[in-house]
Amino acid sequence: MSNIVPLPRSGASQIGFDRLELNRILDLYGRMVAAGQWRDYAMDFGRDAASFSAFRRAAERPQVLIEKRPALRGKQGMWTLFGEAGQVLKRGHELAGVLSILERRLLKVVDD
Repeated sequence: MSNIVPLPRSGASQIGFDRLELNRILDLYGRMVAAGQWRDYAMDFGRDAASFSAFRRAAERPQVLIEKRPALRGKQGMWTLFGEAGQVLKRGHELAGVLSILERRLLKVVDD
């Protein structure tokens, strides 16, 4: 006989990135790859949070983890930037403010 396995409900909520958020994150990722700082990435979508992890090498822990947790929107902000050791680098209500720490790494001093 065959076993019937129920499929997940279509109403089950899942947190994700909208198009503008994902464009902003992938734009930063592309610039970091061009600078030689990142090589790989992973995305995870769950019921409570969505996360984007960037890796220096594919076989190690993520160098940076960007997390969107809408439940914290009214408190400390739904965006969190975690470092390689899991420490919170920045929290905020706006994605641009949280990513500003990473964008500073791309700035180079040009001497005349």
